[in-house]
Amino acid sequence: MSQAACLHPNPGWTGAEIFSASPEAPSATEMVGKHCILELYNCDSAKLDDEAFLRNAITTAAKRAGATLLNLITHHFQPQGVTGLALLAESHISIHTWPESGYAAVDVFTCGDHTMPERACIVLSEELNAGHYKLKSFRRETPVAVVGAEREPELVAA
Repeated sequence: MSQAACLHPNPGWTGAEIFSASPEAPSATEMVGKHCILELYNCDSAKLDDEAFLRNAITTAAKRAGATLLNLITHHFQPQGVTGLALLAESHISIHTWPESGYAAVDVFTCGDHTMPERACIVLSEELNAGHYKLKSFRRETPVAVVGAEREPELVAA
């Protein structure tokens, strides 16, 4: 098993980072999604600076997470570095790279029970040949006020 294959110590989310609610926070009844913040260190600098490679890696990460990729935008900076944002039906994946430091900052947020954002983290860690990583994950809770509420897109007059 590779180092990244065990990236998340507990994919069942037991013992995931828990934050206490402030007195002003609305009460929550269920989980709306899972959020992973991933720091990748000692990555392959050439891959961190390769926009086409990162587009493929992000696409693969979204698929492995069980998410639906709606749109993918990337930008290559001069002299180096890439930012990518994948719009998912379930939320998003973002990556910001610093090839000169071998570092990438990744954010993966997915809604629904069918997605596994930690799988996207594994893909990106492996694809970028990360020598070291830090992963923080937590649940996003649904406020009572929106439980059962239906959302409809706003119609715009032509």
